[in-house]
Amino acid sequence: MIRLFNHYLPLQLVLLTALEAAVLFGSLVLGFRIRLFAEPLPVPFAEASIFTVVMLLTMTAMGLYQSKAEPFRTTVQRLAVAYGLALVAMSLIFYLLPETYIGRGVFAIASALALTGVVVVRTMFFRLTDYGLPKRRVLVLGNGPEAEEVIRFLHRGERGRAVQYAGLYPVTPDRSGRDDIERRVNHDALLRTVHDLKVGEIVIAVRERRGGVLPLRQLLDAKLHGVQVSDLASFYERELGILHVDNIKASWLIFGSGFDQGLLRDVVKRVFDVFVSVALFLATLPILALAALAVVLESGFPILYRQERVGQGGTLFTILKLRSMVANAESAGNPQWAKPNDARITLVGRFLRRTRIDELPQLINVIRGDMSFVGPRPERPYFVEQLLDDIPYYDVRHSVKPGVTGWSQVRYPYGASVEDSLKKLQYDLYYVKNHSLFLDLLILVETLQVVVLGKGAR
Repeated sequence: MIRLFNHYLPLQLVLLTALEAAVLFGSLVLGFRIRLFAEPLPVPFAEASIFTVVMLLTMTAMGLYQSKAEPFRTTVQRLAVAYGLALVAMSLIFYLLPETYIGRGVFAIASALALTGVVVVRTMFFRLTDYGLPKRRVLVLGNGPEAEEVIRFLHRGERGRAVQYAGLYPVTPDRSGRDDIERRVNHDALLRTVHDLKVGEIVIAVRERRGGVLPLRQLLDAKLHGVQVSDLASFYERELGILHVDNIKASWLIFGSGFDQGLLRDVVKRVFDVFVSVALFLATLPILALAALAVVLESGFPILYRQERVGQGGTLFTILKLRSMVANAESAGNPQWAKPNDARITLVGRFLRRTRIDELPQLINVIRGDMSFVGPRPERPYFVEQLLDDIPYYDVRHSVKPGVTGWSQVRYPYGASVEDSLKKLQYDLYYVKNHSLFLDLLILVETLQVVVLGKGAR
């Protein structure tokens, strides 16, 4: 993993993206050279950059940048669809910015070179190098369910993970109450174990650290010899992009890095929110009009669904969505979580939810200032009251504005229970701790994949 602007990125995918960006950029430059070889032309930097960015975005939207391996045929199919989407996008760009127009001959040559190059790069990258990097061997130091959970995670060995299980070094807390040297655990073998197993990282997986449980001197010596020492919270933050609620304490949140708030950050995010929301609202206005007409034709008025949600600082606001359920869906009484194949969802509403079109009116909430474009999903007051009692640190997510999309929305399916809310909170806490404009842009790119592939809809 590498850390950019407080966010952890798999080094493997960064390398793959960089290689494919170079191939795409070079393909268009070479296309110009082949097609117009007799004419002395400057490097088409702008045109090549636009082509590269559009292709990378459509490839991301089709799920081509995932850590899980896919069959070669699936990759080629996704790449073909991504190219089709890129062709439509490039045609629109040529229409809006005629100076960037690329001749059909140049574009055909560049496309053939690009698609062939991407397939070759991926084949070599995956088959010959298995993401190209050696894995760091992790020694789990601990006992009980915490250690078992880390071991299960490491044993899954998901492709793209830069860590692998090296072994368990068990520790046993002294429950006798005595603090004499005879009752302490003998940790002399730790450094020898680290050396024998070629350990690159030690993960501290214990809940209770008092009573001489941790071999502090040996851990320091290991760190001085280049071995990384991590606590559970930091390990899960880096590897999974979450803050594991069971493994964090208030002191870790207070004294650790992140959770930065400030005027400059607020101004930058507000400018970003307004720009993206206005542009997207204008671009999708025809889609909104057709969706509204479909809602009326199927189930009549009202078109918009208004509901009270909890925003930043616990303040209440009214969220706007296209109505996707039958009118008076909760006339029976208390609010209800949405369920799989919920009978209250209309036929049109099911399509609107799958494509996320029903959430487009929330752009008005962003322009008003009730929401941000990127942030935790806003919940209803009825559920928030329950979740505050059941889940520790739940109110931390209210320190930032809720969002139309967010880290938990693109990383975890639609949640409709207390257990789901706990898992989504762990992603929300990661976002609140590490939020930046860079992370917001990454979430927007991943949102493309969620919308195109229909992930997590309910």
